[in-house]
Amino acid sequence: MASIPCSPNFISSFNNFTKSNKTLFSPCCSVSCCFANDFGKLKMGAANSGVFGSGFGLKDGNSNGVSSSFRFRFGVFASAATGKSIYDFTVKDIERKEVPLSNFKGKVLLIVNVASQCGLTSSNYSELTQVYNKYKDQGLEILAFPCNQFGFQEPGSNSQIKDFACTRFKAEFPIFDKIDVNGPFTAPVYQFLKSSSGGLLGDLVKWNFEKFLVDKNGKVVERYLPTTSPLQIENDIKKLLAA
Repeated sequence: MASIPCSPNFISSFNNFTKSNKTLFSPCCSVSCCFANDFGKLKMGAANSGVFGSGFGLKDGNSNGVSSSFRFRFGVFASAATGKSIYDFTVKDIERKEVPLSNFKGKVLLIVNVASQCGLTSSNYSELTQVYNKYKDQGLEILAFPCNQFGFQEPGSNSQIKDFACTRFKAEFPIFDKIDVNGPFTAPVYQFLKSSSGGLLGDLVKWNFEKFLVDKNGKVVERYLPTTSPLQIENDIKKLLAA
């Protein structure tokens, strides 16, 4: 069973994340404690008011392989927050060379913060590779961003991360420079992703392998919990590829 920290400080500790990666997390107890139960059951208080009339979904898969959507309404939060698309950003690849994300115009993007030593690593890398190989010729790109902010589970150098993903899991999708996804040093592309998707704890990435699905126009259309299997996102990917 993969593991997730269940400390009472789980949520508040995110607010204190800094570049030094100081954390209150200890890796870990049962996934079912935090993600399967807490994130699936919590609801926003005024979800039926006019202000919360539309928004984005934070998705998690259930045990029978069907993805169920937990909706947390944030009105026009995304467009008001940025007014941008993913194509407005430039990132660095695993070799620290600049890559304009406009290079991926017209593609469906699945963007994931990855880690090499997480309980979710093996299943996610294996399934991400499977999904990528199946749909890359139809216009899917998976963009992986290593991050060491969750339990210090991505401590290696860029070259070590690349070797791990490409050798052990035969990953062929792009892997980028290690970044922060929370806190004062959050990479701009992740500021955009989080502000564009809202949802439960919308300003925070919860753990390794949280996923954002971006359409061919560079807009975030779905956000998935770390425990959501990449295979459970397949139907959503197919819909965007066909659009």
